Amino acid sequence: MGNPARGGDPEAQPLLNQEADDRMTAIQQAISQTYQSTAHLANHLPTGTVLAFQVLSPVFTNLGRCTESSRFMTACLLALCTLSCFLCSFTDSFYDEATRRVRYGVATFRGLWVIDGLQPPVPELAVSHRLGLLDFLHAFTSLLVFAAVALLDKNVVSCYYPMPTDDELQVLAALPVGIGVLGSALLVTFPTTRHGIGFPVTHKQ
Repeated sequence: MGNPARGGDPEAQPLLNQEADDRMTAIQQAISQTYQSTAHLANHLPTGTVLAFQVLSPVFTNLGRCTESSRFMTACLLALCTLSCFLCSFTDSFYDEATRRVRYGVATFRGLWVIDGLQPPVPELAVSHRLGLLDFLHAFTSLLVFAAVALLDKNVVSCYYPMPTDDELQVLAALPVGIGVLGSALLVTFPTTRHGIGFPVTHKQ
């Protein structure tokens, strides 16, 4: 009698195929969950920056088939988007009763500096919007979140890692998840009340 655990046994093949299918399903679910989590975190980034990155990434990377010049252009795109995420974290807005409109400005250590060229806000209001340590924490968190979004962009990954090793694949798969967990923890633990330019509206009135 033949050994039923032997690889050539026809009865063993469906079990092996089922195990392989189960592993692939688990991997696909993990990847899908990672994309969904990162997409949720992307809501904490300036919408204009995310849109510009998503539109320009396939163009600059040539759909992942990069040359030396396209790698340089992609690096410039990543740097500009990262800088935008960082600087937009220091913007804020408020409703001006006098002009009956929403006005935007940049938070400084002295207060809010409006950028619309109209009359400055009253000193009490400007001081209430001044820069704090929480703003720098959220700016750093925005950098982390954008890094996770960039690492999950297949064009960017293919551009810089066209033939990744097994170790690189593990890092590229685990790093965005770790960044997402850390970013989520920071955003939940230290929520901001700023209405930054390009950011979703928060509970602040």
